[in-house]
Amino acid sequence: MDLRRVRNLQALINAYQQDPGLVGAKQLTLLRAHMENILNAYTDVFGRKAVKEEDKSEATTSNESDSDIDEDGEILEPDQDVPQEMGDENVRLTSEMMDQADEKREEAFDALEKGHLQRALALFTEAIKLNPQSSVTYVNRASVFVKLKKPTAAIRDCNKASQINSKSTLPYKWRGKAYILLGQWKKAAEDFTMASKWDCDEETSALLQMVQLRLRRIAEDHQKYEQEQELKEIQERLEKVRLALEEQAAVQREETSWNEMARAVRKHLKFFFTLLDPRMMMAFLDVVWNPENIYKYRKRNVLMKLSRKC
Repeated sequence: MDLRRVRNLQALINAYQQDPGLVGAKQLTLLRAHMENILNAYTDVFGRKAVKEEDKSEATTSNESDSDIDEDGEILEPDQDVPQEMGDENVRLTSEMMDQADEKREEAFDALEKGHLQRALALFTEAIKLNPQSSVTYVNRASVFVKLKKPTAAIRDCNKASQINSKSTLPYKWRGKAYILLGQWKKAAEDFTMASKWDCDEETSALLQMVQLRLRRIAEDHQKYEQEQELKEIQERLEKVRLALEEQAAVQREETSWNEMARAVRKHLKFFFTLLDPRMMMAFLDVVWNPENIYKYRKRNVLMKLSRKC
C-alpha cells in the first residue's frame, strides 16, 4: 500500500469535516468498512503495531454524551428541598372545612396577582390541609412551584393531583412544564400529548410542538455527534497507518544506505589488500629505489597482472 491511498482517504475525511451534511448513515458505513479493509490488509509488523496502539487509545478514551444538551431555556437541577406538606387523605371533610379551603385559595390567588409567591404557596398549603381531596388545589400549588423554579416539588403535587382525579388535564400540563425546567423533554412531550388528547387548547398544543421540535433537534445533534466520532476514529486510524508506512519507508531507506556503504567499503578494502600483497610491495619498493625500473614492470604488465589476481 502506498501513501497516496491514505492521503486520498484523508482528503475525503477533511471534506466531511468541513461539511458534515455530506455524511449520511450509509455513506459513513461504507467509509468505515473501507477503512477496516485497509487495516486488515496491512498486516506487517508496522501495521500490527498501529492497530495495537489504536486499541489502547480506544480503551483509555472516555465516552462523551449529548444527554445534557442545554437548549435555549435554562436547565435546572432537581431541587433538594424538604418535600412539601400534603393533606391527610383520611380526614373527614365537612362543609365548613371546604368553605375555609376555598377562602384560602381565593387569598392565594390575590397574593399571586400581587407577585407574592411565597405567601401564595403558604395559602395553597393551608387550603390543601383543609381539603386534601381537591386535585385543583394541588395543581394550583404546583403552578407556584414552577414559577419559583422548583420543578421537583411541582411534579410531586401534579402526581398527587393525578391520583385524586386521573381524568383532569391540568396535572399533565403543569407537570410537563416542570419537566421542561429539568430538560426532560421526552417526559414533557408525553404529558403534553396526554393533555392534548382530553383538552387540546392553544397553549398545550404550542408547548407540545416546542418540545417535539427540541427532541428532533437533540436527536439530530446526537446523530451528528456520532458521525463526527466515527470520522474522528477513522482519521486516527489513517494517521496511525500513515505513520507506520513512513516508518517502514525510513527503515528501507536506511537499509539501502547501509548496502551502498558496504559496497564502498568492500571496494576500498579490495584496493587496500592489493597494496598489502608482498609481490606488489616488492615492485613498489623496487620502483622507489630506482624509478627507471618502472619500465621493466610496464613492459611485462606485472602490476596489472597482480592487481587482477587480487
